[in-house]
This record gives sequence, structure tokens and C-alpha cells, in this order.
Amino acid sequence: MQRRALITLLAGAAAWPLAAHAQQPDRIRRIGAFAGIEEDAEGQARFAAFLQGLRQLGWTDGRNVRIDYRWGGGNADNIRKQAAELAALAPDVILAAGAAVVGPLLQATRTVPVVFVIVPDPVGAGFVDSLARPGGNATGFITYEYSISAKWLELLKQIAPDVTRAAVLRDHPAISTGIGQFGAIQAVAPPLGVEVSPVNVRDAGEIERAIAAFGRPSNGGLIVTASALAVVHRDLIISLAARHKLPAVFYERFFVAGGGLISYGPDYLDEFRRAAGYVDRILKGEKPADLPVQAPTKYKLVINLKTAKTLGLTIPPGVLAIADEVIE
Repeated sequence: MQRRALITLLAGAAAWPLAAHAQQPDRIRRIGAFAGIEEDAEGQARFAAFLQGLRQLGWTDGRNVRIDYRWGGGNADNIRKQAAELAALAPDVILAAGAAVVGPLLQATRTVPVVFVIVPDPVGAGFVDSLARPGGNATGFITYEYSISAKWLELLKQIAPDVTRAAVLRDHPAISTGIGQFGAIQAVAPPLGVEVSPVNVRDAGEIERAIAAFGRPSNGGLIVTASALAVVHRDLIISLAARHKLPAVFYERFFVAGGGLISYGPDYLDEFRRAAGYVDRILKGEKPADLPVQAPTKYKLVINLKTAKTLGLTIPPGVLAIADEVIE
């Protein structure tokens, strides 16, 4: 009887962990998602690509993960506030879109893992120690290498051979990305016979005055580099380029979809899908410090033929042949 009782007792004890596990399902993991610009159609498409990537890896919002979204609205004070609030939630990992939000986020937390996208120069900005060994609580995907910026001036010269002057819209010179992009463009300008002038993007009034002054003489063109404020003021920039008859090259497709002439840059939807892979690895226990920052693998050339016709430009057949998308 004693032996029987002992076996029964041991069998019951072995079942305790299983029963407890059955009664307490796995903890729902928490993901923060943070962007500096208010959600629009483009933002929705990017985060939809991120969610799609998560689903393919077995994570579904509302089932085994919860996603908390924050939007900075393009306002620096609000971005800092939202960054502090999101960090205080202590999610398992945060997806951060854009250098404008990554900086305040890393000031708010050096412990919560951060996966960034749409960041041109994370080393120069101080977000990581190096691309190969990030070293802190952040890693992710660079938007492009600075050498890609030179391609924008080359494209401008190809589609508008008469251009001898180019205004380059960039972030304030205190921001490393604006300096790096302008430097790459400036390096290829002399062989192409183009004089380049920086235009700092601070507010709508400054943009309007600078482009109006630049557009008065002939043979001018416009290059819009990657900048959070360029996104905020994109409708104004597109309308000013059209008003002053300036052929314009942009870094992102949505400018061209909105009436801009041409864009060349990374496939951001692909970047957001790839970011889901890093989020998955962090949720499974890997550290951002051990995950190297990755470069884009896909670039897209998009052309708006209607805008070209309005400007009196004929897109060379060689450029059309390599376009990923032509808007008519």
C-alpha cells in the first residue's frame, strides 16, 4: 500500500507542471512600432508589409503578439514625448522607422531592443558602433549607401541634358545624413558639368523661398534627398518643382506617385518585410548587438511620364528600359 501510494504521489507531481502550463498559455509578446510621420497610405503599406513578414514567421497581432503604434507627426517635441512613452511600456522590441525617431528612442532607452529601418547613416548618427557589430540595443537596415546619391544627379542629367544647375534639398547641415548625401552628389557634379547648391529643409517658408529664387534662371534641376521633413513637405516640393519647371529626382516612389518626375531608391516594402525577420530573432532571444546592420537588396526606378510631358522632356529609351514602374 505504501509503494502504491508513492507511485500515485509521484505521478501526480509529474503532472503538475503540465497542468500549470495548460492553464497559463504562453505570454503574449509586445512589439512597439514607431514612425515620425503620421500614418498615411504609404505608411500603412509599409507596416502591412512588416505585419505580413511577421505572419510568415508565426507572429500574429492579437494572437501571440500585441503591437503598440506611435506616430511623431513630424514634430520634434512630440517625437521625444512619444519615444519616452513607448520606451516606458518596455516592449520586447521596437520597430523604429526613420532616423528622426531612432535618436530620441535611444535617448529614452538603452535596454529595449530596437530594430530600425529607413536610416541612412546609423554609424554617423551614433546609433550603432559599426555596421558589422552594432554593439548596443539597436540594429536594423540602412536606407542606402551614400554612393547611391550620386546616381540621382546622373539620372537628372540623363533625362534633362540641358541642366547645368541643381538645387539639392537636404536636412539641416547639423544632421550627418544631409551632409553625406550632398557630399556624394557634389563629388560627381564637375564631370557632369553641373553646379550643385544645397537647400536646407527646415520649414515650408524656407523651402518655398529657396526654390523660387533658384528657379528664376534657366537650366535648373532639383534633387530631393532622404529627409523626414522632405516627406512632411512633399506636396509643397512637388508643386514648386512643377510651378518653376524644374526636372526633379526624388529618393522615394511616393513622390513620383504624387506628381514628381522620377525616383530611384530602395524598395521600402522589402525593407520592412526583412525587418520582421530581425524582430522574430530578437523575440526568440538574440541580441541586437549581435545582428549586423544590413544594406538594401532591392532598388526601384520609377518614372512619371505625364510629368515628363508637362515639362517637355522625352525620357531616353535606355532609362525607360530599366524602369521598374512607369506612371502614365
